[in-house]
Amino acid sequence: MSTEEVPRPYRPEMLKNDGETRRGDFAPAPVALPLPVYDNHTHFDFGDDPIDLHAALDAAESVGIAGAVQVGCDLPSSRFTVAAVDADPRLLGAVAIHPNDAPELADAGELDAALAEIDAMAAHPRIRAIGETGLDYFRTGEGGVAAQHHSFREHLDIAKRRNLALQIHCRDAHIDVLKILAEVGAPSRLVFHCFSGDAELAQICNENGWYMSFSGTVTFKNAHDLREALSVADPALILAETDAPYLTPHPFRGRPNASYMLPYTVQSMGQFLNRDLEEFCQLLRTNTEAVYGSWAS
Repeated sequence: MSTEEVPRPYRPEMLKNDGETRRGDFAPAPVALPLPVYDNHTHFDFGDDPIDLHAALDAAESVGIAGAVQVGCDLPSSRFTVAAVDADPRLLGAVAIHPNDAPELADAGELDAALAEIDAMAAHPRIRAIGETGLDYFRTGEGGVAAQHHSFREHLDIAKRRNLALQIHCRDAHIDVLKILAEVGAPSRLVFHCFSGDAELAQICNENGWYMSFSGTVTFKNAHDLREALSVADPALILAETDAPYLTPHPFRGRPNASYMLPYTVQSMGQFLNRDLEEFCQLLRTNTEAVYGSWAS
């Protein structure tokens, strides 16, 4: 297959699968944003066809994505994150144990040791967040709830001790997430990653100064409650992310997501909010840097 046959911005040499990429896997590149923004949450190490880190960031940069937050979900992906932020200055990192992994580690007697390693990795100067952590009752039954709660509380402690932001993964567990935050207190910068709440949760976030990061799900045709939440959200608390390779925005659902596709979500959000796109991009950039600091330092 020639370079010209593969949809932009990916090329066969960017993939580590011996050129076996299928035509149409990746969506075409969007129109570049008028001002560069950051992908607030992505996973460069996930997916069936892992991509070359630098080339993927080049592709994103070509359409107005200045950098990204690479997010760890377990020890291997968190170790990858530490290596990745050293490998390319366009990356900052987040490290954590995903709530779905906490029960298994607890059953093996390994959760506290894993949390200790996360704490050690969080000392790296380009690790700017703890995440993704939180609660997920969709995949974990009642037997795993205690381990998830313990893990979430420990992650909150790490974020507060190290003055780092915290990225929350929350699925079917908003009530308990809010209860724990009320009990132990939130770090100074808290992000609901892939915000999945309604207007009521958005208002709670407004009242507490918590950030809401919207992914490609906000572009889905049936996401009326999510767009209502976006309309309620304080503009100073809005972020944008891909959660790549998941949650590919409309109209490319079913294809792998990547940081270069963030402009589709940003454009959709700006249009829905009736915001000038250049001003909206500046808002997102300002908000993101308020959470994670400068990519240049």
